[in-house]
Amino acid sequence: MKTNLLFFINYLGSGGAQRQIVELAIGFKERGYNVRFLVYQKEYGDFYYDYLISRGIEIDGVYEKNYFKRILVIRRYLRSHNFDVLIAFLEVASFMSELAVLPSKKWKLIVGERSADPAKRKSIKLRFFLQCHILADYIVANSYANIALVKKIAPIVPKRKCKVIYNMFDAIKIAPNEHFRFLSHDYFNLVIAASHRYLKNLDGLIEGVNLLSSEEKMKLRINWYGSNKFDDSLEKAKNKIHSYQLTDIFNFHKETLDIYQYMKDADAIGLFSFFEGLPNTICEGLLFGKPVVVTRVSDVPLIIKEDVNGFLCDADNPFTISKALSKLLCSSADNLEQIGKRNRLLGMQMFNRNKILNDYEALF
Repeated sequence: MKTNLLFFINYLGSGGAQRQIVELAIGFKERGYNVRFLVYQKEYGDFYYDYLISRGIEIDGVYEKNYFKRILVIRRYLRSHNFDVLIAFLEVASFMSELAVLPSKKWKLIVGERSADPAKRKSIKLRFFLQCHILADYIVANSYANIALVKKIAPIVPKRKCKVIYNMFDAIKIAPNEHFRFLSHDYFNLVIAASHRYLKNLDGLIEGVNLLSSEEKMKLRINWYGSNKFDDSLEKAKNKIHSYQLTDIFNFHKETLDIYQYMKDADAIGLFSFFEGLPNTICEGLLFGKPVVVTRVSDVPLIIKEDVNGFLCDADNPFTISKALSKLLCSSADNLEQIGKRNRLLGMQMFNRNKILNDYEALF
């Protein structure tokens, strides 16, 4: 008899957590598992909906706006459906899954911690959610930094339940373009794949770019791909870009399922967030054989070594962002190529698809 897996998350928009849970589901579908999805929000999009349906994965939606009624409806759904393993990503989905196990359950519950948000230290609600992880069979984080945060805030959760499994990617699908040559454009093409939110720090990037020399600004083009549905950060940033006369440098595009085509053509991949779990776009940048410029978030300093396979900066310090960009722009094509080769090998070792699926499967 096939094992039944249920994947549970808030919505199927273009976020990093969504991308990882979708790829996990598809991976297990390909291994012969029965796979189903449950979501509870409509308003932030259905970016991955057709992607899942086309691969034979059904999606159920419980769209109750009242928070307390939603908990009850989700509980009723979970306790009445026949599945063997429930994998829930993000705080609220994990919390509702944990409440549903009481007084007992017949399934394994794996909850995913996907963000090392420092707000968890101060928020009463988020601290409470972490305590509830004691009801899960396993807490899987995609970074050691995140697990350290869980252990610090919720010491009642047994250490044996806490696991670190890095993000999963298909190294065959995410492979360098053998015909690509660094610095083959008239400009340096820096690609960023991230939704527009204040935490992604577009404002800090603008300040860093503004500190570059005139010659460096003339070289640089930034192509940012991502949704702007979450806050007004993009609108405010565009005003600053205009006032700083940087409009020739910044280009903004909608989120796209074809993002890999644009990443393949990049001279480097960037991310300037204040905090992350393990950022998908940086992992993908490594697999594509690209240099990366990124803030010191999560496990990034464990993976990216300055001047060896990337350039590091601090989200709250535009001078460090400017310095990292300057070093990137001054790199020769040969140097960028050597960095890219190192990153490709590293990415294949760390984010191997079969290894990640095996690590999850061992928890079943």
